[in-house]
Amino acid sequence: MDEITVERVLRVVEQVPPGRVVAYGEVGAIAGVGPRLVGRIMREWGSGVPWWRVTSASGDHPLLGRALPHWQQEGIEVKPNGLGCRMKEYGVDLEVLRERAEPHLAELREEGATT
Repeated sequence: MDEITVERVLRVVEQVPPGRVVAYGEVGAIAGVGPRLVGRIMREWGSGVPWWRVTSASGDHPLLGRALPHWQQEGIEVKPNGLGCRMKEYGVDLEVLRERAEPHLAELREEGATT
């Protein structure tokens, strides 16, 4: 796995504000990778970032039991089916996320150009 790719994904996730969630595919669109790769990166290297804020496109979370204390602390409510949250209500503003992530992604581009 390319370290820069891992770092791009993690830096995007770090910019998701408390009380908001983002789908794997949305993280991937900003980081320049596919949703499955985002899932793999989160599974293997995501423990140091707010992993509980990354969900499926429908708001479902594969580790909801572990994510739930974080969600409760941040005010994210579980939808009636018990699988996740409503993306319409808790999904991050993607334009704001892109703007927040861009300086952090630019740092990686600059670091890559100097090595």
